[in-house]
Amino acid sequence: MATLVLEDGTTFRGRLFGANVSVSGEVVFQTGMVGYPEALTDPSYHCQLLTLTYPLVGNYGVPKDEEGKFGLSRVRKLSENPSHWSSVKSLDQWLKEQGVPGIQGIDTRCLTKKIREKGTMLGKLVVDGTPEESIPFDDPDKRNLVQEVSLKEPKVFNPSGSLRITVVDCGIKYNQIRCLAERGAKVTVVPWDHPLDNYDGLFISNGPGDPQLCQATINNVRKVVCVDHPKPIFGICLGHQLLSLVIGAKTYKMKYGNRGHNQPCIHKGTDRCFITSQNHGFAVDPKTLPRDWDVLFTNANDHTSEGIVHNTQPLFSVQFHPEHMAGPTDLVSLFDVFIDTVKEQKGGNTTKSVFRPRKVLILGSGGLSIGQAGEFDYSGSQAIKALKEENIQTVLINPNIATVQTSKGLADKVYFLPITAEYVTQVIKNERPDGVLLTFGGQTALNCGVELTKQGILEKYKVKVLGTPVASIEMTEDRKIFVEKMEEINEHVAPSEAALSVEQAVAAAERLGYPVLVRSAFALGGLGSGFANNKEELTSLVTSAFAHTSQVLVDKSLKGWKEIEYEVVRDAYDNCVTVCNMENIDPLGIHTGESIVVAPSQTLNDREYYMLRNTAIKVIRHLGIVGECNIQYALNPESEQYYIIEVNARLSRSSALASKATGYPLAYIAAKLGLGIPLPQLKNSVTNSTTANFEPSLDYCVVKVPRWDLSKFLRVSTKIGSSMKSVGEVMAIGRSFEEAFQKALRMVDENCVAYLILPLSAVQELQTPTDKRIFVLAAAFRAGYTVDQLYELTKIDRWFLHKMKNIADHEKLMEKYNQVRFITDKVLRKAKQLGFSDKQIALCIMVTELVVRKLRHDWSILPVVKQIDTVAAEWPAHTNYLYLTYHGTENDLSFEEPHVMVIGSGVYRIGSSVEFDWCAVGCITELRKRGFKTIMVNYNPETVSTDYDMCDRLYFDEISFEMVMDIYERENPEGVILSMGGQLPNNIAMSLHRQQCRILGTSPEFIDSAENRFKFSRMLDTIGISQPQWKELSDTEVKHLNFLEIFCETVGYPALVRPSYVLSGAAMNVAYSDRDLEKYLSNAVAVSKEHPVVISKFIQEAKEIDVDAVACDGSVIAIAVSEHVENAGVHSGDATLVTPPQDLNQKTIERIKIIVHAIGQELQVTGPFNLQLIAKDDQLKVIECNVRVSRSFPFVSKTLGVDLVALATQAIMGEEVETVGLMRGKGIVGVKVPQFSFSRLAGADVVLGVEMTSTGEVACFGENRYEAYLKAMLSTGFKIPKKNILLSIGSYKSELLPTVQALESLGYDLYASLGTVTAVDWPFEEDDDSDCPTKEKQRSIMNYLEENHFDLVINLSMRNSGGRRLSSFVTKGYRTRRMAIDYSVPLIIDIKCTKLFVQDICPKIERDTMTHLRQIF
Repeated sequence: MATLVLEDGTTFRGRLFGANVSVSGEVVFQTGMVGYPEALTDPSYHCQLLTLTYPLVGNYGVPKDEEGKFGLSRVRKLSENPSHWSSVKSLDQWLKEQGVPGIQGIDTRCLTKKIREKGTMLGKLVVDGTPEESIPFDDPDKRNLVQEVSLKEPKVFNPSGSLRITVVDCGIKYNQIRCLAERGAKVTVVPWDHPLDNYDGLFISNGPGDPQLCQATINNVRKVVCVDHPKPIFGICLGHQLLSLVIGAKTYKMKYGNRGHNQPCIHKGTDRCFITSQNHGFAVDPKTLPRDWDVLFTNANDHTSEGIVHNTQPLFSVQFHPEHMAGPTDLVSLFDVFIDTVKEQKGGNTTKSVFRPRKVLILGSGGLSIGQAGEFDYSGSQAIKALKEENIQTVLINPNIATVQTSKGLADKVYFLPITAEYVTQVIKNERPDGVLLTFGGQTALNCGVELTKQGILEKYKVKVLGTPVASIEMTEDRKIFVEKMEEINEHVAPSEAALSVEQAVAAAERLGYPVLVRSAFALGGLGSGFANNKEELTSLVTSAFAHTSQVLVDKSLKGWKEIEYEVVRDAYDNCVTVCNMENIDPLGIHTGESIVVAPSQTLNDREYYMLRNTAIKVIRHLGIVGECNIQYALNPESEQYYIIEVNARLSRSSALASKATGYPLAYIAAKLGLGIPLPQLKNSVTNSTTANFEPSLDYCVVKVPRWDLSKFLRVSTKIGSSMKSVGEVMAIGRSFEEAFQKALRMVDENCVAYLILPLSAVQELQTPTDKRIFVLAAAFRAGYTVDQLYELTKIDRWFLHKMKNIADHEKLMEKYNQVRFITDKVLRKAKQLGFSDKQIALCIMVTELVVRKLRHDWSILPVVKQIDTVAAEWPAHTNYLYLTYHGTENDLSFEEPHVMVIGSGVYRIGSSVEFDWCAVGCITELRKRGFKTIMVNYNPETVSTDYDMCDRLYFDEISFEMVMDIYERENPEGVILSMGGQLPNNIAMSLHRQQCRILGTSPEFIDSAENRFKFSRMLDTIGISQPQWKELSDTEVKHLNFLEIFCETVGYPALVRPSYVLSGAAMNVAYSDRDLEKYLSNAVAVSKEHPVVISKFIQEAKEIDVDAVACDGSVIAIAVSEHVENAGVHSGDATLVTPPQDLNQKTIERIKIIVHAIGQELQVTGPFNLQLIAKDDQLKVIECNVRVSRSFPFVSKTLGVDLVALATQAIMGEEVETVGLMRGKGIVGVKVPQFSFSRLAGADVVLGVEMTSTGEVACFGENRYEAYLKAMLSTGFKIPKKNILLSIGSYKSELLPTVQALESLGYDLYASLGTVTAVDWPFEEDDDSDCPTKEKQRSIMNYLEENHFDLVINLSMRNSGGRRLSSFVTKGYRTRRMAIDYSVPLIIDIKCTKLFVQDICPKIERDTMTHLRQIF
């Protein structure tokens, strides 16, 4: 152990590494995230104690041939197992060899803030056992450090060079010599006090200390500068200060200096901003420059002088390091093109005339689907906000009614219409915008914009594309053009060929050699992609891909390479920065949306980091992108070889992640840049004082983990690969990788206690990744696999594997303490720093979570609150963007003012998506409007609620009992609102309540009465409200199923199995037999371990009704009623909803109101609640109540014109609320339609049941339900059939006969299966139990679908099939549905929807949908 002692008496205890010696010097900090070997060999750090603000250091070890003089280091956390092909030793070994001590495990952010606030100060690192007084404080400013580091005799490099350059060595970095020699110079390096003569040019190097102590250098330089015709002189860093002193200017010591790799410097004359590396503690006062001299560069943050130039003579110097080996080299051209640069500046760089729009059209992304989710709600909302600040009118087209961006008060006008060329053209005709943003709505908006350009619509109506031009978009989307553009700048794309047919693709694969990767052009989320090892696999893949696109890309496989991403920002004036770099933990071959991603990259060294950064900037400039984009690389793990995979010329999933990971609002900045505003003029919204033209410094680690919901689908493959299947993602923040990683695993699934051990059945599970891959790795460590073995099987970098092993090893250690009295505070503290939750620790030592919590408090093992400030504490932060960590000693802020805490919805999953984020944002907005300070807790990077300017304090952290209580105990808020975040906050209501947490709104006791199926059913019986017959499953009945079987036989099958406290019908199933019942009960008990499971009679062919309501102290204030189009049995999230209801009579409505009032009163609801009822034979029965917001809250609020969330928030806060009663709407009908993503889930059966499978929703409006339904269907990507329709309607023949006759009268050619009508060109028989058809017949139907013979398939499953029927064999109905999806043929699978659709497509209705554009706000 060792102690860092500061001159003001502050001490920091930590673990010693490197040399076992005590030292003293000046304490400074450096904010670079890579380049620690370069920093530690920099002579400018001589006699300084260097604090590295990035908390993970030593990841890539130390390469060979590191020579030079060494600084001293202090880091947050040292990597003991470096991983890099160029590494020859660890940082610890290297420092020991060089005699340099280091200290780790201290709160470096706390230390950095102290230096920032008080200035650099003296310090000493005292090793335990050394008397502190024996190590005096050493002030380097009193010593001539240059004299100490400068060489003693002249030395010549590149003696054959044609130009004679003399270099004054004040502590030179070797790369300066290299830069001069590479440009053909004979470089003579002389000591600091050497006479200067006989040269063509003079170079003055960097160095340590106070420049005024170098009088010998100043005098020598003065002799060659103060002459009539001086020879060219170039100074860097200390050389810049010395040249300034020579000409009579003054220097001064800065408060804490500029040291890092991301200092923005503005070039005077062009106003171009460059990112630079710096390391200096002194600066030049520009006000003291003589008349003939001018400022060359100015720091965009602190406005200090960064360079000077003589007005007529070839004399100049810069404060930064253009050649720095750790950091960007954007201005390395100063070594060879300075004269040309000066001429260009003298000629005057006139500012471009910029088009300023009056009204801007923004294209949204439509319904949430796999590959295109809530991140576009966030980016679109940011764009609208940016435009409104510039007083530009905004018009939004987006049919996704659940989004924040479609809320009243954001955009000036919102159109809930399909994002297709036809509808957008109509809006352009109506609105006449003069600008359009295409890059904020994902691939949907991009493709629509390209189509509008091709049709000449934008040109015809004089609508200018803002930001990236369409030509640049097409360069990135068309593979052939992209490859050619990259070749123009000598950059390489993975060997690849574009193909327009199956034959071309096969020929391309033969040329490239198998295996190959097949990808669709103009597609999102890797749709239609996959690896092919032979011709057969390729043909199958390509055939499917052509159903979605006209062009496929055949790439040479680079499986196993690292995948790296950079987010890049560029303005119209060529200012360009990289905001965030990210590394996929999974190697290439797994789609980035499927991979665990870490930011910043952990295993790239400085050279690789800046090599890829510089390439990114070169590529983006060449493509002419304006705004934001993403570039992806494949990097060889054994060398510096890389290929560019692709560029996304739009906001993407990664953009949202990068924004939240760094605190840099990419979408907001991109929208401003699209208006022609220069990047340097925009402010960093976190600091409010520095420029947005900068590259963020992180002093934490971010881990993103995807969320899959594959268990909800029948027959779906669980393998993950190049095509995306995940439905959401989480982002965790920590000061170590292990801390962030374990947090993220728990965020993905609250039932997972983190790095769980799964049984390892075969090595195959490691080689072929599935959605459970990370847990299989944990099992492998438990089974004794080594890091090297796992690397060979998975190609996951050894550095990450070592970190995962740390977790597995500590878990084993804790399991040895099977009683709490034996565990030590040291082991417990280490567990928390490795990211273990209290619940995990409790399982290991066999106690309860609350026992571990008490133990932590007794031992003062508590998390601290840290800020995300984009600048690693270098500048004061004004934004409270926060996270909790166990790696620290002090909080970054104080907890004085009372706040109201709102819990968000967590990860997007099937059943909990953007609609709950809309509710959370609405609640925060209403609270702030009413003067309350707000706290938001959420961890989803795709959401608007995790935008740090939406609330007063954002905690980007877990929504768990442990974390919410930790925040609660620090903040002591007025109360916590749980009812706005969906199911997740409700699940922890009782745990919080038991700890005396102030829960605002409905009491947790009543929440439990609604969530607990047994209590709720008993309550309904008590108050006399009808419900389906039911029975609770007790522990004894789990073992003796005959009791339940008797119940089911008494009421009659089918029966519905319903667990408690679940969302989206998880593990809910319809049992048709005793065998079904046994299987479904075991599933339900597994997801509802601590809560009861109830079995109830499943009522068939009933109508389902949704009721959303708000109450105050049990008195109902507002009621909104929606009816389902489909019969009961289809989950409400998958159902088509109509509001106001069109088929309910007044008597039914009145009875609904009575039931709602009775339940609201009984549960004493304060705030939102939702009821689901079924109606059959003139009877109403209640099936469910949720005391929280529901999925349909945004739909009914926007359609009926009353913001239920605002009302609910007022009621929760005890404000007087006017009673609204039954909401009847504004004379229009809204229809909400589910958005499915079956095309991305290979093999999944397209069936609807009591468990939800849709990933999103859209809603449109009309004069009637037909108009609204058709527009909503078109918004999901549905296409109206032109000619041929395939019918497979089984037992619904008689019921559908009028519908079929209507289709025939409309002129459609109808094809049908046997048993539907007379068979025509259909090889299958109707009987599902018959033998499989012959291969020839199978090929027949496949060919029909491949050839796009059918424009629509109507496939209705067996009558009364209800929920999810499991089948051990593949039915013909399944085959038909799956083929329709795989070949992009529109599919309808519900009888009620079939009838409604056919009523829609009569010619009159079709005309109406195009002429009545429905603008709501």
